[in-house]
Amino acid sequence: MEEKTSTTPKSLINQTVVPGDVVLDLSKMAELTIKLGSGLRQDGDVISVTKAGKLRFTKPNKYWVEGSHKRYVPCVEDHVLGIVVECRADNFLVDIKGPTLAVLPVMAFEGVIRRNIPRFEACLGATPVRRESWCLSSARRKVQLKIGTLLYARVVKTNAGMNPELSCTDANGKAAEFGPLKEGYMIETSTGLSRMLLSTPTCPILEGLGKKLSFEIAVGLNGRVWVNAESPSTVILVSNAIMKSESLSAAQQKITVDKLLQRVQ
Repeated sequence: MEEKTSTTPKSLINQTVVPGDVVLDLSKMAELTIKLGSGLRQDGDVISVTKAGKLRFTKPNKYWVEGSHKRYVPCVEDHVLGIVVECRADNFLVDIKGPTLAVLPVMAFEGVIRRNIPRFEACLGATPVRRESWCLSSARRKVQLKIGTLLYARVVKTNAGMNPELSCTDANGKAAEFGPLKEGYMIETSTGLSRMLLSTPTCPILEGLGKKLSFEIAVGLNGRVWVNAESPSTVILVSNAIMKSESLSAAQQKITVDKLLQRVQ
């Protein structure tokens, strides 16, 4: 059987790839530290594709395959929206639309250290036996978590055969934008739409809406989007615009935004 002619990595970037395609041959490249994201795996000196999608690249040397899927496969450093489904003494179980539930340790919040172990106390209306709701007290703030709480978190571990681990702090141990999300409205999307909303430059749908409307948004790479605004009508308008934008081109997104904004003027 004839061997496939090798293709340069640059020619495959932003192109559609399928499982089995070889995108990188490390033996023909200079000594570089390459970071692989979802959809790619290393087999010796060869980097091959494990899922269908488009090959993406970001500087300095990170490659991944971006596809549109309903099911989310956790990757380290992904920012996700999770829903608390169980409260335990030492951690929380969180649904992030992955194959298994994720684990959020009680110390994965800003200001919590081993010398200052958080104090748990049953919140009003909850029974300690069922543990439906707990208040987390740390040195700096008090966070109430209960079943059904929506969290914006960061994936920190994804070992095979183990539940993914989350954290509500950034790499420096600061809360930053992570933590419980209050009020607002959450919509379910595909992972491809989530990546489009987080792309650089800003996608036309969010850029156009942001010029005329005031709202907050949190996008999880696991296919969940949280929208909040003072007016419920603004939340509905933004949510509908996002849901309609997945199959639209950049020009079509601009037209859609203009039509939606005309209705509220």
